[in-house]
Amino acid sequence: MNIHTQSVHFDADEKLLDFIDKKVGKLETFYDRIIRADVFLKLENTGQVQDKIAEVKLHVPGTILVAKETSKTFEASIDGSVNALRRQLIKQKEKTN
Repeated sequence: MNIHTQSVHFDADEKLLDFIDKKVGKLETFYDRIIRADVFLKLENTGQVQDKIAEVKLHVPGTILVAKETSKTFEASIDGSVNALRRQLIKQKEKTN
């Protein structure tokens, strides 16, 4: 699986990129036909608190699965997105079988 990470209006550090690769890479254990993963990291300025948004798109044969999560840290946002995609992948696998 090819993982492409894009950070909007900021530069993501190496530690965050490694975390994303590790977490998103684990999704292959649930469905081995994932073609590509696109990860978009965004900052949202609402008032005094900056929320971190992580959007993950998984390209699987026949469809694109999307999960978007907002949290106080990118790590928590990625965790939430990966959990949502894990459930979607399991459903997708059941449909194809």
